[in-house]
Formats: sequence, C-alpha cells, structure tokens
Amino acid sequence: MGRCTTGGARGMAAATIERAPDDDHAPARASHTGAARAGSVHRVMPTITDDSDSARSRPMLGTVVRLSPFLLIALSAAADAETPAGQRYDRFVVAAPALAAATWGPLGTLLIGLLAVVAEVVLALIRDDRVGAAAASVIAATVTVTLAASYTSGMRVRRERDLALVRSVARTAQQVVLRPLPDRLNDVDLALYYSAAAEQAQIGGDLYEAVRTPFGVRIILGDVQGKGLPAVEMAAALLGSFREAAYDAKDLPALARRLETGLQRYAERASSPDAAERFATALLLEIPADRPEAHLLNCGHPPPVLLRADGAVLPVEPEVPLPPLNLSALLASDYRARTLPFGPGDRVLLYTDGVSESRDRRGEFYPLTERLARWSAEPGPVLLEHLRGDLRRYAGGPADDDVAALLATRLPPPAGTAVPDA
Repeated sequence: MGRCTTGGARGMAAATIERAPDDDHAPARASHTGAARAGSVHRVMPTITDDSDSARSRPMLGTVVRLSPFLLIALSAAADAETPAGQRYDRFVVAAPALAAATWGPLGTLLIGLLAVVAEVVLALIRDDRVGAAAASVIAATVTVTLAASYTSGMRVRRERDLALVRSVARTAQQVVLRPLPDRLNDVDLALYYSAAAEQAQIGGDLYEAVRTPFGVRIILGDVQGKGLPAVEMAAALLGSFREAAYDAKDLPALARRLETGLQRYAERASSPDAAERFATALLLEIPADRPEAHLLNCGHPPPVLLRADGAVLPVEPEVPLPPLNLSALLASDYRARTLPFGPGDRVLLYTDGVSESRDRRGEFYPLTERLARWSAEPGPVLLEHLRGDLRRYAGGPADDDVAALLATRLPPPAGTAVPDA
C-alpha cells in the first residue's frame, strides 16, 4: 500500500502534517515547509508516497461516473426524439438506475429511477400521444431495475462504511508500527519515501525508525524477508526491540546484538510456523552530536550511499560482510561498525532492495548512484520526489516490491556554535 497515505505531505512544497505521539515525536500539528527549524519541537517529516499519482485522476473519473445516469437519460431522450417512430431509444433509459447504484446512495438511486420513469412517460406522450403497451413494459422494467438497484446501493454503502472502519483501524495500527518521523533530530534533517507493494496497504516488510539518544541520533532501516502479515509481524517485533534498546546500547554492535536477541525471542512465541527461519536485513546508523562522524553497521542490507557536501556520491560498502538479523547465531558473526567522516552538509541515503533491485524492461537494475549524482544539490524532500518518479518511469509503473528510502542530512550548527573537531 503506494503506503500510502502517511503521516506526511504528498508533495515537495508546504503540507499540513501531524506530529507523532512520544518524546521524539511530540503530539501537535504543524505546517512543514521542507526547511529544518531550530528548537526543541520536532515536526513530522513529509513522507513521499505513491498515492499522489493515483489521486490526481480520481476526481475527474468519479465525476464522470456519478453523472453517467443523467447523461444516459439525456442522450437516450434526444436520440428517441430525433429518430423515426420505428426506432426507439427509450429502452436504454432502463440502465440509468443501475448505473446510479455504483456511486449514489439508495435515495439518490430511487430519485434517478423516478427521473428515468418520467423521461419514458414524456417520450411516450411525445411519440404516440399516449402510454402504450410497449412504453408500459419499458416503464415496468425501469421500476424493477430501480428497486433492485436501490437495494444494491444500500448494500454497497454499508460495505463501504465497514471498509472505512477497517481502514481506520489499519491506519491506527500503522501509526503504532511505522510512526511518522520528525523532520529533524538534533542537527540531523530527515526525509523519507515509503511505498508498500500490497495494494491498498500502508505497511509492508520494510521498516524504519529514528530516535534521539544519549549517543546521538540512531536510525534503523530494514527489510524483513517475505511479504504479508508474517513480514509485518516480524517488522513490528524488530522495531519494538530497536525502540527499547536504542537508548541504552553502548554502541551499534551492542544494539545489533540486542536486536538479534529480540528476534530470537519473537520467533519462540510467534504465530507463524516459519518465524525462526525468517530473517531481516538492516542498516543501523548513529550520528553523534559532538563529532563530525557517523557510525554504520550493515546486517546484510544494500549498501547506503554517501552524498558529500562537495558533490561526491559514494556507495558505502561494509568492511566486513555481516549476515542478516536472526541468522547471526547460525553463522557466528561478530558485529562491527564502520566509522565515516560526516560533517555539515553531508548526507547519507539508506534504502531497501525495492530501490536497488528495480529493473527496466531489459532487466537492468536501477542505476541509483548515477541518478543521485544528478540530484545531489537538491533538498531532501525534492531529491526523494525525483527518486520516486524516476523509479516509476524506470520500471514502467508502480514497484512490485516494498520501497523505502530515508535521507539523513547533517545540518550546519547554529550561528555562533563551534563546529566539533573530528
């Protein structure tokens, strides 16, 4: 689900958004302009989604479908009035209430059916000066269709209400699992593009979170193996472990071990029979507030891309390959983090394989680094909007896999603040 309606804006400019409900996601409403703001209040970042493309075409199409019963009555009446007596088009009016049932409620469908009956009576009087047997049969058919269509419309309205309630519950669950991120933590600006592959879904196997800790800003972006509810269940377990451990794990290797332990405990009590065999790739990122550096730990995940302030675009390959989470016990891995220079203006893009493994019609993978080099000077939300649109064009349509891309930018310190030494 593209997730999606999310807790953020769907465009690149201003958008009204909500803040998330905890210490790092303070509840309130704010207007986001894309620029980072100083202060202790954190506004929810705009999340780029795929919903905007499909939403643009809906109003016009919905209007045409809603007006189609009236258009059918008008066209049928005009054709019947302008053609010889032997050629009758009033029979098409019978379909008007059936069309109305698709978009109108029971009362609206009844009124459109009544309008259709009136049109048939008027046409009969114009044509024959009376309502003959042929016209009466058409009118009777219209009344029958109207009653059936009105009942069907009532059933549709009730089902739409039930579906709206289910979606409301799903959105609430989504906010618990994948909460809206703040647009800024400490001196780190955040921007996110997220899209779930499942139709109408707003959450999939991709996951993300960012929190402010005593060690700096800590971020996770991951991808759970598989799809559907089992993947969502494991993603929720992994995020829960991260939110608990990120505040007190002394470093990223310790944090990764805590996440591994959390997934092992989850597998013991999970409802899915293959939970113990399921794994998750993940990137852990730590950006200290007092040093111009970043620590990165890659657990079998696609390598992030570093965008330097000078315009250089560099993939960050792990120094030592590590297995995904929930597999390290089998492979006896020793977690090691990599330290990178990360000063003001530097950015790092974390992403899932829905980005890097997107293919064109020739089967070639998406050239992410090459594309990022073109947009390296763009603001975060604008860069991710370019990425979203370019991915759709490259693949020839919506992605068939979950897609997540999170861009973290180190902002310059406020005026008068000394830049920390490396």
